[in-house]
Amino acid sequence: MDEVKQIVASIKSGNTKPIYFLMGEEPYYIDAITSYIENNVLAEEEKGFNQMVLYGRDVSIEDIVSNAKRFPMMAEKQVVIVKEAQELSRTIEKLEPYAANPQPSTVLVLCYKYKTLDKRKKLYKTVKKSGELFESKKLYDNQVPDWIRRVLAGKQYKIAPKASQMLVEFLGTDLGKINNELQKLQLIIPKGSEITPKHIEDNIGISKDYNNFELRKAVGERDVLKVNRIINYFAQNPKDNPTVVTISLLYNFFSLLLQYHALADKSQMSVAKALKVNPYFVKEYQLAARNYPMKKVSQVVGLLRDADVKSKGVGASNLPQGDLLKELLFKITH
Repeated sequence: MDEVKQIVASIKSGNTKPIYFLMGEEPYYIDAITSYIENNVLAEEEKGFNQMVLYGRDVSIEDIVSNAKRFPMMAEKQVVIVKEAQELSRTIEKLEPYAANPQPSTVLVLCYKYKTLDKRKKLYKTVKKSGELFESKKLYDNQVPDWIRRVLAGKQYKIAPKASQMLVEFLGTDLGKINNELQKLQLIIPKGSEITPKHIEDNIGISKDYNNFELRKAVGERDVLKVNRIINYFAQNPKDNPTVVTISLLYNFFSLLLQYHALADKSQMSVAKALKVNPYFVKEYQLAARNYPMKKVSQVVGLLRDADVKSKGVGASNLPQGDLLKELLFKITH
């Protein structure tokens, strides 16, 4: 995120590079940088003759180079944006001669999503020297809540830890989807406010009481009654609560709990750092550790592995997903 800010700040100050090669697994930042260049490098009246968008599936490297070598008309710069540039992965190295001697009056942007350049080859080294090479890496699950917090802080909002966790569990690590939902919330919640689980439930459609976050907490507390209420709700709403996702999240929780048991220092900050979780959630692991000794946790991890295989249709004898989950949770909590 800091690298993106530096790139945008450099463009804003007028220090544009002749090539921006934007690559990697996370499309959100690639789109963000591209959109900024598209909207801000040229004045509105200059764009008609000097800004073009090409698509990798429709052009060749030769087409891109030909367009990049053109001179701008009645402007200092021209902008050439190549979206879906990953479609040219087989021939992308042919861009190297142009990258070695790019047209100074052209800003060439290549959106190379879900792939990366081979660092051993010439194009990677050449672009790094002559332009801006940016790799947009996928965030891990435990990094997304902090990303949400920082994005909202920049817009003068706060968010409750439980609310951000709900978003991650419902939307995964897709930053584009999460940002879209955050933008919707910002339209209806005043600046300076804290976004709460209630806001998420009312405006995004995620139940604040019946979700994987609450199930994990109830399992950790060994609150059998609450666990049963939640899994009955899941069984009635299977499309919104896929069993395979629930099992995956529980597996992650008990795997971290296993690590917790092995820690010598169990202070809040030490645990948060070792498990890579928000300090707010450390108390859940502390309580769960009292309810599940290490031997039991090891058994639960084994149960979850078996259930994961069955949830994918292996050896489950067509057992309904809801029943599979009920059987699993009974074994875990008893």
